[in-house]
Amino acid sequence: MKRNLLFLIVATFALFGCKSARPEGNFSNIEHPEWVKDAVIYEVNIRQYTPEGTFAAFEQHLDRLQQIGVDVLWLMPIHPIGEEGRKGTLGSYYSIKDYCEVNPEFGTMEDFKQLLEAAHQRGFKVILDWVANHTSRDAKWTVEHNDWYYKDSLGNLAIQYDWTDIARLNYENQDLREEMIAAMKYWLELGVDGFRCDVAAELPTDFWNDAVARLKEINPDIFMLAEAEQADLQYDAFNAHYTWDQMHNWYALAAGKIDADSIANFYVNYQDRSGMPSNTIPMNFTTNHDQNSWYGTCTEMYGPAVRQFAVLSFVVPGMPLIYSGQEASLDKRLEFFEKDLIDWEADKNNMADFYRELIAMRDRHACLWAQPWGGVMVILPSDRPEEIFVFEREAEGDLCLAMFNFSDQTVTFNVDNHVVTRDSEFTLPPHGYHLIFSIGECFGDCDEAAEAEAEADADAETEVETETTEK
Repeated sequence: MKRNLLFLIVATFALFGCKSARPEGNFSNIEHPEWVKDAVIYEVNIRQYTPEGTFAAFEQHLDRLQQIGVDVLWLMPIHPIGEEGRKGTLGSYYSIKDYCEVNPEFGTMEDFKQLLEAAHQRGFKVILDWVANHTSRDAKWTVEHNDWYYKDSLGNLAIQYDWTDIARLNYENQDLREEMIAAMKYWLELGVDGFRCDVAAELPTDFWNDAVARLKEINPDIFMLAEAEQADLQYDAFNAHYTWDQMHNWYALAAGKIDADSIANFYVNYQDRSGMPSNTIPMNFTTNHDQNSWYGTCTEMYGPAVRQFAVLSFVVPGMPLIYSGQEASLDKRLEFFEKDLIDWEADKNNMADFYRELIAMRDRHACLWAQPWGGVMVILPSDRPEEIFVFEREAEGDLCLAMFNFSDQTVTFNVDNHVVTRDSEFTLPPHGYHLIFSIGECFGDCDEAAEAEAEADADAETEVETETTEK
């Protein structure tokens, strides 16, 4: 099987004009913690999670999240929010007043420590949203260390973009760098497992490289996620990165602005275009706090293909993200600066069970894990390239054939160059998906005949291997 797959890799990339799945020498210096390989990230919006909007109230949801199967809890910023220029009633989480305190809306530092301990007891990793690019305009540093900030032409604290509630920090100042690293160390010493770093590309790469090297002296297994899609950040600082380019292509695909053939070419060319190290980890998401609040709900962005794109986020190389409420069919844009409660009783599409099954499926199959453990995506041609997207991934003898119909019509199509099943003709409903594994398992739009065929192929493969061993 592996020999055949190697042929397919060569044939596939020759077909699409791509040099290699993993460019020689293009690897980062990052060693990922072992627990990262099959991890799923869950973004926690404390404010909107419960009527109380507190650490203690969110703690009551840990058992439910454990049952669903998520591994990493990313807490949106938990620090006190500035009052000067505050947006809305409650303000932006990303207008940080004090890096070493917690937002009193959420509870006390003891409440946070209790949540952290409870999460760790259940096997979760906890990462904090870290906003190193700017503070609030009334942060204590603006008084004590005014020279740490950029200034406008009038000598006032400079803002950035339309973020009128913040003051931008200037990393040419070495004292600022030292203090920021010290603040990050404070939380690592409390026991957090890493950071999701807001607008990471706005800071100098050499700051992150230095910071991470020193943070690893406290915890060698910290996990660092960059809210950026910039290759140089991934070589010495960050384990994972945002996939903005992929997300925009998914939006266009769901809206019918591009077709399946276009998304295939996007993946084939991504490595060369982005320059990303082959062993860095893309974070795959269909939504997050920004997308939900400012651009639209999953229903607005994906229409009837919501589940299809969720599945895609779990099977393309990388690490999947689930945002607060996605597992409850969240179908409203949550207010960003006001209280706007998630309705946990509105799971009309039974998304909790869907995500539970999706996570369990990914956990079982090494081929779907993050790089460098998981398999390379090998894109396969079909006779319906505008509607159908097909690829295989293989690792440790575990092989998955993934097929997606990105049209709104039922499509029957042929895929000849695969090694998972004896079938070559398949039919998928509108916005359908079909995953077939070499062990005889199907996921998605599988009928009983297809599942029986997959099981028969798996049994036949086992018999051949047994006979070969006996000889």
